[in-house]
Formats: sequence, structure tokens, C-alpha cells
Amino acid sequence: MIKGLALTPPVIGRITIGKVVEKGGKRLPEKDDEFTLTSQVQARDGWIHHPLDESLRASAGTAKLRAIPVRLLFDEVDLNLRANYSLFDRASGRPVCVGNGETCKRATATGIQGLPCPTPQGCEFGQGICKPYGRLNVRIGEDDELGSFVFRTTGFNSIRTLAARLTYFFALSGGMLSCLPLELRLRGKSTTQSHRAPIYYVDLTVRTGMTLAEALAEGKAERARRREAGFDQAALDLAARVGFANGAFEELDEDGTAVVEAFYPEIGAAGSEAGADTAPADMPVNPLRHRLDRRLNEGQRSSEGRVGSN
Repeated sequence: MIKGLALTPPVIGRITIGKVVEKGGKRLPEKDDEFTLTSQVQARDGWIHHPLDESLRASAGTAKLRAIPVRLLFDEVDLNLRANYSLFDRASGRPVCVGNGETCKRATATGIQGLPCPTPQGCEFGQGICKPYGRLNVRIGEDDELGSFVFRTTGFNSIRTLAARLTYFFALSGGMLSCLPLELRLRGKSTTQSHRAPIYYVDLTVRTGMTLAEALAEGKAERARRREAGFDQAALDLAARVGFANGAFEELDEDGTAVVEAFYPEIGAAGSEAGADTAPADMPVNPLRHRLDRRLNEGQRSSEGRVGSN
């Protein structure tokens, strides 16, 4: 196994609640009030829709896709949803610092260092440019039982809601998250910060038309079928945990560029949750980039000073 390379769940598509539009000669992200499933291939006009996008809309019988039937890959909550405080390099998309509110991994001139993480509000290094960042991997359809669609978000409402739901479903089902028939739903709410306009976030529930008791019964039956077939879910969860731990950061450079616009939005759009995942765009230079460069340079000089004093 190659060291330093995080082994993440195979991704065959993306779940977004946004799109790319042309404004002032720039391709910029714009939030939306529906889900869109895309492939991992980009064309001139943006990300190409995944074939499942059209089929889900047809089966739902509605123009806007606001619910997606899903299953989870893993039983453990933090394998399905990885959420932390993250700071990305604006130009390269490389992760610079990732923490959990207690400790963090930070890329410095001397390599990856483990440091205290006082959260973005209490961190002088990351204040204003470090944000919560979550990645949820789910299965959609039955064609590829190990392939997943990824939903990325820096929206606090989505991260908090998804984490709570996963924790509750894990407790209620006796740890059978991967067997439950679930559904991603887009919900809206208004706040004073949104100036009473609706913002949209992602929730996770049992599938439409099912009660919680029915979903739990189906989960138990699915677990029994898998065990009879020799499916070792515990071994899969362990393999995933080892794979995540194999690298300092989960994102590669190419993954980071796909979320930079969510961290440094140049324009706002009413009717969306700030930081929700959109399709990548070519963004103009952000002044926050210069702040990040200055802090990285200060950190490098500080590290060099400590080395020289030893």
C-alpha cells in the first residue's frame, strides 16, 4: 500500500445543490433549491449529469429533485460522514490545516505537524478562512455496491443535521447503518441572517412512505441476507478506517479545487445554505488568498527560528 495516500471510498458521481452560471465573463457557482447528480466529467458548460439524475426525476414525477433514496456504505457514523474544520490553499486546492476542535494536522515548511485546534473562532491562523467541511458518501442504485456518490458541504446546517441523524439511526438500529433504507432530503428554513429568505440544507431520513419501524425491520432482513451471502461488514469498515488513516489529508489537490469556491465564494445567492456544495468553477483571485500566504510565510519563519535556536 502506498503510504501518504488516503484510500477513500470509490466515487462514481457527485451530489450537488448548486450549478455553474456565466456572470461577467466568469463561470461562477450559484446555489440551487434542488439536488443534481453529476458524473465526474466536466464539459464546457459544467459537470455532465449522471444518468441516474434523469431516472430519479422521472420516478419522482417532479421537475425538481428534492429527495434521493440512498444506502450507506458503512456502519460506523464517522466513516460515512467525515466532518472537520478545514483550511485550503486558494490557488492550488491543497489542504493546509484540518482539525476537529481539539487537535489538527497542518502542512508547514517542515512537513505535517500535529497542533492544538481551538476551532476557527479561537484560532489566529485560521480565523475567517477556516470553515467546517463535511463529506458524505452514499450509495444510489444497485449497479455498484461499493461505488458511491459524494456530497460535499461547508454548510453548518447540513453538517449538524446529517451528523445527528446518523448518530440516532446508528443507536436505534444497533449499528446497522449500512442496511437501512434511507433518503436524502432537501429542506428549507429562514433565519435572521438570511434576511427571511429560505436557505436549503440536506437531511437524512427513512424513505418516503416507510415508518421507522418498517425501516428497521427491512434493515434486519438485509443484514441477515448479507451474512448468509458471506458479506463481512465489520471487515469493510475496518478496511475503510485503515484507508482513511493512510494519508495526512483525505483530499487530493484535484479534489480540493472542487470545493475551494465553497470556502471562498465570490458571490452570494439568496435561497441557499452558505457553503453547500456546487459544481467547480473558474474563480477570480480572492483577497483571502493573500491573507493565507502571509500566515503561511509567518509560520515558515517561526519554524525556521525555532530550528535555529536549538
